[in-house]
Amino acid sequence: MKALKPFFLITDIGFILYWILTGFHWIPKNWAFKDYDHPLIIAWNWSFLPIDLLISFTGLWSLYLQQKGKREWAAFALVSLVLTFCSGLQAIAFWAFRRDFDPVWWVFNLYLMIYPLFFIRRFLTLREEPETG
Repeated sequence: MKALKPFFLITDIGFILYWILTGFHWIPKNWAFKDYDHPLIIAWNWSFLPIDLLISFTGLWSLYLQQKGKREWAAFALVSLVLTFCSGLQAIAFWAFRRDFDPVWWVFNLYLMIYPLFFIRRFLTLREEPETG
């Protein structure tokens, strides 16, 4: 969990900040992705709000549970990791189909896709080992 904690904090707080910035229209136009003002792209972007907030909730909740010594933290962490991967994958797939290769947005979403894979593997490996005690 030591290695996972900073990833969760950066990602989960990052999502919350992103949606606050987006909601108040505080993202500068020159930082926004292509067609940011197009109604269909706006709807596409906002379609990520539920999954991103669920990622933040499950990730931060897992940190809280882990700190309290509750076994359930691992299930919430695994859910958060899988949803994080899915969120990044959906964004990358959309931009790939559109042939829109903005390096900044690709880096953020590739991060969301790649880092969870290392930890998901660990969780699945741990779950296969028999519990002791």
